[in-house]
Amino acid sequence: MSAQNKQTAAAKIRENSVEELSKKLRENREELLNLRLRSQTGQVQNPARIRTLRRENARIMTVLGEKSAAQN
Repeated sequence: MSAQNKQTAAAKIRENSVEELSKKLRENREELLNLRLRSQTGQVQNPARIRTLRRENARIMTVLGEKSAAQN
């Protein structure tokens, strides 16, 4: 992923409300758990998806932290 795409991904995340971000984070965590369980049994079709989800979760948590700091 190039630097420009990372900025675009972060910018898209920042456009969402706190509720939407929390929902997306919860969904990503569930998917990540399922992928990790499947990876232990060797049934993962796209192992790179685990890394992608971890990074997306980190971006979401960063934006949530920024938004909560901005409110205080």
